[in-house]
Amino acid sequence: MVCSWGGYTFIINLIPMHVLLCIVTGRYSSRLYIAYAPLVILGTLLAALVPVVGFNAVLTSEHFASFLVFIILHVVAFVYYIKGLLTPRLFKMAMTLVITVGLAVCFAVVAILVALVASSPTKGWSGRSLSLLDPTYASKYIPIIASVSEHQPPTWPSYFMDINVLAFLVPAGIISCFLPLSDASSFMVLYLVTAVYFSGVMVRLMLVLAPAACILSGIALSSAFDVLTRSMKFQLSKLFDDGPAIGNGSPNGPSASMVNTSSSKNEKTEKSEAAPKEKPSKKNRKKDREVTESASVKPKKEKRLSVLPLEASIVGTLLLIALGGFYVVHCVWAAAEAYSAPSIVLTSRSREGLHVFDDFREAYAWLSHNTDVDDKVASWWDYGYQTTAMANRTVIVDNNTWNNTHIATVGTAMSSPEKAAWEIFDSLDVKYVLVVFGGLVGYPSDDINKFLWMVRIGGGEFPHIKEPDYLRDGQYRVDAQATPTMLNCLMYKLCYYRFVETDGKGFDRVRGYEIGKKHFKLTHFEEVFTTHHWMVRIYKLKPQKNRIRGKLKKSKSSSKTSSTLAAGRKKNPWQ
Repeated sequence: MVCSWGGYTFIINLIPMHVLLCIVTGRYSSRLYIAYAPLVILGTLLAALVPVVGFNAVLTSEHFASFLVFIILHVVAFVYYIKGLLTPRLFKMAMTLVITVGLAVCFAVVAILVALVASSPTKGWSGRSLSLLDPTYASKYIPIIASVSEHQPPTWPSYFMDINVLAFLVPAGIISCFLPLSDASSFMVLYLVTAVYFSGVMVRLMLVLAPAACILSGIALSSAFDVLTRSMKFQLSKLFDDGPAIGNGSPNGPSASMVNTSSSKNEKTEKSEAAPKEKPSKKNRKKDREVTESASVKPKKEKRLSVLPLEASIVGTLLLIALGGFYVVHCVWAAAEAYSAPSIVLTSRSREGLHVFDDFREAYAWLSHNTDVDDKVASWWDYGYQTTAMANRTVIVDNNTWNNTHIATVGTAMSSPEKAAWEIFDSLDVKYVLVVFGGLVGYPSDDINKFLWMVRIGGGEFPHIKEPDYLRDGQYRVDAQATPTMLNCLMYKLCYYRFVETDGKGFDRVRGYEIGKKHFKLTHFEEVFTTHHWMVRIYKLKPQKNRIRGKLKKSKSSSKTSSTLAAGRKKNPWQ
């Protein structure tokens, strides 16, 4: 998991929590020590071999819980070992010594850890981990994390979309885990509780909740099937026992005399076997009584549990089977329709039928065939990987969001007026700017809806970008009530340039307003390509004429100075 996903920190904290829970509840055993101690050592060494993790496996605060429980486990193991060697009196004396030394070692370790993490402003925690522990942290301090749609809290429909009927079976599975509570069932309960919390903070952590929901739902279904089938067996056996005896009145059945002779023989053999045995002692008698009482209680408990009628048991079993079949159908549908749809080719259904929007591939193909290989493309980081892979062009920012300053620079350019944005992009050697616009076809995930995140991320690095300047009375608007800063920023102009020509009004289908600034011209950018549905628009930076003239003037002046110097050298060869 370390090799595949940064969410491995959930696992390396969940397992120590379970080990600590077992120690606190008195469930320590040598099996627990053998299972956990090598895991910490080998797991840390193997995790450190992954280049992305490296020494973070021993330096970041996400890993300290496993080390702390590792120390506690060794202290508990040492205490149990000493307890087996010493008398109770010496054990008490040794315990005081162990507690004293252990507290000193713990204080020393804590002091070292505090010294290591004190230099970090986040105390050794990553931004994503802090946003899990404090859901408001990312929106306050790291807007780039909060801007990702996967980091948003999920809605209730998303739970029912992802786990469906498991949402109703999980509570029953928790109840089954407590009957009785074991090491495995306590781990599952702890896993589910932590996974539910983290999935409620970030929608992407539904991946962590899914295995726990499946396992606990399976436990609930197993318990339900156990009760129903046991009830069916009990009712069927009761029906057969109440029926007529085999052979009574039948010519082929055994006669009553044969039954009596066989029963008398069985009684004689039982008496002969019981004769040589000695009388049991009082202790054995008590044990025999307890055994017989427990044996007599078991069928009573079974009868109490199996109180459902036969018809109800059969109907319940069929309903559970139908529920499982419905869940399988839903999973296949969700995998095919919701999670297997490509993010490049978009589709929508209406009364007219299926509509295919292939604008992204259209735009990337244009970039690949109509631009130079060395040209750089600027866009928001959401489309960086796609542009690199499909258009084979260099981008300024991509989906690797580690460089916050670079992303903030692009966000500042999009939030600035046209001239200031041109200067920023020109300093980055950008030739083309790509924006995604869905106002014509109603595509909600466009750059206008993401624009406030660009403002927030840019304002985090460049204080002159302020979010209230783009809001009218706290509302984000693109109509005539929008602020002048919003109407004059580069993102607004690149998205709504010539948009009024589509319907004569400039009505934005996503926002539901007519745009506030309709007829305007671009001075520093020129439109070079717009896709069929206006979803992707590409602009080229215009060259600055003054800068070209300045180069020509410099070249002329440099040639004049070189000629005068050459003439001077001819006149005075000693220079």
